[in-house]
Amino acid sequence: MDVFVARQPIFTKTKEIFAYELLYRNNLDNSFPEINGDVATTDVIINSFINIGMDELSNGKVCFINFTENLLKLRLPTYLHPNEIVVELLETIELTQEILDICQELKSKGFQIALDDFVLKKDNPYYFPLLELANIVKVDFRDTLPYMRKIIERLSLKYDYTLLAEKIETIEEFESAVKSGYEYFQGYFFSKPVILSTHDVPEYFQNYFPIINHLSHSEPDLDLITQLIEQDVSLTYKLLKLSNSPAYGSISKINSIRQAIVRLGLNELKRWLYILSLRGTTTRKNEWSRELFNNSLIRAKVCELISLRKSNRKESSSYFLTGLFSLMDALLGMEMEKILQLIPLQDDICDALIGKANQMKNTLDLITSIERGAWEDVSLWCKKLQIQDDIALDCYHEAFIWAKNLMN
Repeated sequence: MDVFVARQPIFTKTKEIFAYELLYRNNLDNSFPEINGDVATTDVIINSFINIGMDELSNGKVCFINFTENLLKLRLPTYLHPNEIVVELLETIELTQEILDICQELKSKGFQIALDDFVLKKDNPYYFPLLELANIVKVDFRDTLPYMRKIIERLSLKYDYTLLAEKIETIEEFESAVKSGYEYFQGYFFSKPVILSTHDVPEYFQNYFPIINHLSHSEPDLDLITQLIEQDVSLTYKLLKLSNSPAYGSISKINSIRQAIVRLGLNELKRWLYILSLRGTTTRKNEWSRELFNNSLIRAKVCELISLRKSNRKESSSYFLTGLFSLMDALLGMEMEKILQLIPLQDDICDALIGKANQMKNTLDLITSIERGAWEDVSLWCKKLQIQDDIALDCYHEAFIWAKNLMN
């Protein structure tokens, strides 16, 4: 039986990962029908803790889980460990004295309480007592009116809860939230090219010496060297950029790492790897770049697997590069169009990365829909790509495990 849980990172002001929110995924059915919140939450808990494993999902971070009114009354959170989850109260819960008593009980047991999409309703006498119990209040920057945001922000000083800004999608929103006192941030960060200030991709894996070692063999294994390079987003970017130099006769566009290696030549590749290995020892790493690397690898592998599932082996390397470079704008803090001027990727890969419709772009849209837990969109993209929903999710799960093993 296939199981799947989506997760969305929650970042701090310094772009470290504070937590993940776990999102519902349906079962084996090819469609994603609406189901009640009780089933969704219990599915997330079972799949996270039992089938997949929290260590694998959370990387040691606390996880936000939505709880319905009914599941709170059943004391479901008390069956979990307070160090592993944050109890997130859905905005649809009707506040009563019973709910307040349950929240007080959870607090006494060490659980953190988060209020989802919070909007103050002054006509309900239980809202202010709830704020006294809340550890975190999540504010939707897309749907909450500015005047209501200001009220919630001011009340945080009185009731001592931490503000979390949801649906942050631009640098302007991020900076505005920081100035307004928000400590945590959640949204489609990875789709925006404006967060990191560096114009270089930080090294993460530092696979340079194993590659150098293989290049030193009397008969280097080009397939193995290609595989090692593909696993390093930073090295792939630098290699493609280098191969675009006039010194290497950059005429044709590139659709695979192997092609870039051949263009450079093994001796030249080895020389540059030595240089990069010395420089890479001083590279600063953080959880922000790690998460971007991880998601880049997942996307690359999903793209490749879907291409292979569609019996499109010839273009699978192009699909891999499309996924691998899909977050390069966030890594570099540059617009994708400017990045693509620096590296000689073939036109259909470039088109997909800047949003022009083709099969690679459709595959990326499918992956981002899975990342967001937008299951209706997942079904729509699967139909457009002519693959079954469960096959797409199988590919994502396989890629998730592959990337995790690689990162570790």
